[in-house]
Amino acid sequence: MSKPIRIGTRGSKLALWQAYHIADLLHAKGMATEIVIIDTKGDKILDVSIAKIGSKGVFTEELEEQLSGGLIDIAVHSAKDMQSKLPDGFEIIAFTEREKENDIILSHQTDIDYADPDKPLLLGTSSTRRVATLKHFYPHIKTVEVRGNLQTRIAKMEAGLCDALLLAYAGAHRMGYDEMIRYELSLDEFTPAVGQGSVAIESSMNLDPILKSKIVGACHHEATGYRLLAERAYLRVLEGGCSIPVFALAENQAGTLHLKGGIVSLDGTKRIVHNVSGKASQAEELGQELAKMVLESGGDHILKEIKSDLKK
Repeated sequence: MSKPIRIGTRGSKLALWQAYHIADLLHAKGMATEIVIIDTKGDKILDVSIAKIGSKGVFTEELEEQLSGGLIDIAVHSAKDMQSKLPDGFEIIAFTEREKENDIILSHQTDIDYADPDKPLLLGTSSTRRVATLKHFYPHIKTVEVRGNLQTRIAKMEAGLCDALLLAYAGAHRMGYDEMIRYELSLDEFTPAVGQGSVAIESSMNLDPILKSKIVGACHHEATGYRLLAERAYLRVLEGGCSIPVFALAENQAGTLHLKGGIVSLDGTKRIVHNVSGKASQAEELGQELAKMVLESGGDHILKEIKSDLKK
């Protein structure tokens, strides 16, 4: 019997859901698996925002150490947590079929109304993109930094830290919190983080090519792959990490790839958005083209301001 494929993952319930989802896809193709839980910097430091820790590899570095040491065969991540440029020696070999990409407002309260400026609302989030987007479209809403896994955030909300949480639909849905979703937010206003809704499989470039081919065949969703290729190419040019409020969403329609993306200033006063379209086979070029349009129409100035602010 062949050796089980060792799947490295963070230990949160959502990360484990993702790891077992990959395990199920591999099992369906007759492959045995073993789950290996690894703590990351992002899991250990919960009292500081991701932007302050430094966004590069905050949820991936320790898993990559295990990959390079051959202690695990693949690492499983939320695609949106993946750096736009991986360290040398690593690659993403598969993206799973994408879940609904929307941001949501989740709450234990049933009567919240985010669109009513006369009704005070305190939202918990750890995302600079979401905070900046709120400042742009809904400046009456106040926010508070909330870190930790989904269950920890919900406990903090129910203890009174905030009225509701601003999150990705995918995580809340996968954890079974659909009944607490109060609003599914518009993709036009809350264009998601690059990769939101998909699970990424990372490996060392030294992974046995036959094993790699089997894993790709079992787990990779081709249409999602093209979408994320375009989004990640956009992010790579902007060098956007977790601390930079950039956003992008590619969609397949009748054989054409439509990519929309942009950047918003930290104070929400400036928001630049552009769209490009082309063949799926041109995904990377589309991402680069979009980035060029965003930078040339003022995005470069916003980026400089943000990077300067984050150093303070």
